[in-house]
Amino acid sequence: MAVRTPGVAYSITVRSEYPNVPGMLGKITSAIGDAGGSATGVDVVQTSKGSMVRDFTVNTSGHEHAIEIVDAIKAVPNVKVRSVSDQTFLLHVGGKIEMSSRVPVTTRDDMSKAYTPGVGRVCMAIHEDPDAVWALTGKGNTIAVVSDGSAVLGLGDIGAAASLPVMEGKALLFKEFGGVDAWPIVLDTNDTEEIIQFVKAISPGFGGINLEDISAPRCFEIEDRLRAELDIPVFHDDQHGTAVVVLAGLINALKIVDKKPADLSVVVAGVGAAGTACTKILQSYGVKNIIGYDRQGALDRGRDYGDNTMKKWFADNTNPGNFTGTLAEGLVGADMLLGLAGPGLVTTEQVSKMASDAIVFALSNPDPEIWPEEIPDNVRVMATGRTDYPNQVNNSLCFPGLFRGVLDVRASTINDEMKIAAAIAIAGVIPDSHISEDFIIPSVFDKNVAKRVSRGVAQVAQETGVARRRKRRGDEVYAAFKTHH
Repeated sequence: MAVRTPGVAYSITVRSEYPNVPGMLGKITSAIGDAGGSATGVDVVQTSKGSMVRDFTVNTSGHEHAIEIVDAIKAVPNVKVRSVSDQTFLLHVGGKIEMSSRVPVTTRDDMSKAYTPGVGRVCMAIHEDPDAVWALTGKGNTIAVVSDGSAVLGLGDIGAAASLPVMEGKALLFKEFGGVDAWPIVLDTNDTEEIIQFVKAISPGFGGINLEDISAPRCFEIEDRLRAELDIPVFHDDQHGTAVVVLAGLINALKIVDKKPADLSVVVAGVGAAGTACTKILQSYGVKNIIGYDRQGALDRGRDYGDNTMKKWFADNTNPGNFTGTLAEGLVGADMLLGLAGPGLVTTEQVSKMASDAIVFALSNPDPEIWPEEIPDNVRVMATGRTDYPNQVNNSLCFPGLFRGVLDVRASTINDEMKIAAAIAIAGVIPDSHISEDFIIPSVFDKNVAKRVSRGVAQVAQETGVARRRKRRGDEVYAAFKTHH
């Protein structure tokens, strides 16, 4: 297996005490380097004539590697390790988000208008004109991030409470990148009907619903039912956010390999929520030859899928030649591998049998289906889901801008045209002259991403007739005022 590069996600700070004599600092930093760590900071905590206390901040490649580095420091003669702190855990202490006020409440007059008695007039205005809730509350800028914790990252069914750090992180990114207020809501139930009814019950307070980390196939029914039964957009990000960014990456990758969507042979490894959504959006973009694989093998029309309607749909609508071979056999001559399954799924030798100028998106997290270091020469473009390699397929490129655009025009749904518009907008952030094998997907920190996505999504929402907002905010507030007077 290839050696992993130390990264900040596994950064530790080791507080060490040692004799204040020349040469000790060099011995400790050498021990860190010999153990494969990357020291990013050395800070003096306390010093005296006889001793020195320093914090060594070190990037590692994982928990076990971190332990090895600590042991290496301890092994330096006369060095005492006082404490070890994990920088990622420290960032999460107390949670990552908080509620803040948009208006001050510092005087009696402020209280009278923001709360009682003045707030009653606003309540009645909404009662008499329900649409006024969009202008007179935070509904028009608020998203619910809902999960049952049944399919969290690559960790599986870890439960509602354990999923909360992810949902808080999602809310943080909504605000930072899209200016959208989002609330993490984790549900202690895996019952499909209970989840549907709960989301319906809380929907009046939100302008949209972002479903997150809900396992397949339940996620399909939950999203479909909520889309049909609510008048606000419902978006399962594990499906559609992934699909949008995958398409964005493919749009630019095709410019490098000079291939057309209709001519591609695509293998999808992992036919869950994301794999199905990616397949649908690729088909909408013109890709015709897609073969999907799950744990049982190729999805062909001869298999029994029981009550899994999405796998039945997949088999009926893909694999035009009804191929039944293994994943290794399916990769022979393929133009693209889209991995959404698990670590180490394919080998260098298997990928070497793909077509020339092949495209590999190995998106399993934290460990991909094949590491970039293991890619053979016939692969021209490689993408992963990791931050420490080029071409990160990151849903954060999609959902903040997409919901910003949705809320701006108060779209009633998110249709396929809006998703494709988001993908085209993301791809278009990189000028054609700047596209390269290592730069087909823009940075999540590029402020142009959310702006372009929101504009593109809002425009297509209006063009396709799902936008409901036609007035300026001031007009709406005045209309609500007139209704109640």
